[in-house]
Amino acid sequence: MRTFSPCKALRAAVVYFALVFGAGFLLGLIRVPFVAPRIGERYAELAEMPLMFLAIYFASRFVRRKYVQYTDSVGLIAIGVIALLLLVGAELLVAVLLAGRGIGEYISSRDPVSGSVYLLMLLAFAAMPWLQAQWSRAPLER
Repeated sequence: MRTFSPCKALRAAVVYFALVFGAGFLLGLIRVPFVAPRIGERYAELAEMPLMFLAIYFASRFVRRKYVQYTDSVGLIAIGVIALLLLVGAELLVAVLLAGRGIGEYISSRDPVSGSVYLLMLLAFAAMPWLQAQWSRAPLER
């Protein structure tokens, strides 16, 4: 039986967000001081994207197995959208607090190439719980 539970979806979204944000934060601790000065911000961000995709994939997989094994498509989409809102909010908050920039200034300062790939990664992040369910087309087993 596949049902939507708002409480489980919210819990799953928060865990999904925390796992991916934490991975991005840790990768940023390496990228900003060590990689970007050597190869440039654009290439450092682009080099980080495959690692972030793996973090997104495995975080989504973990959340689906642990929290939402039998959630329907509406629940999976809700998890992705809620987690996306949390991620974008946290990203903007960190940019404003740590970088001391306004939101508009932060967005306009993004590199056009790596920024575009970043937007695609955000879409992948939001869609991954639902996509994995479509790929498996069967209830997950523990």
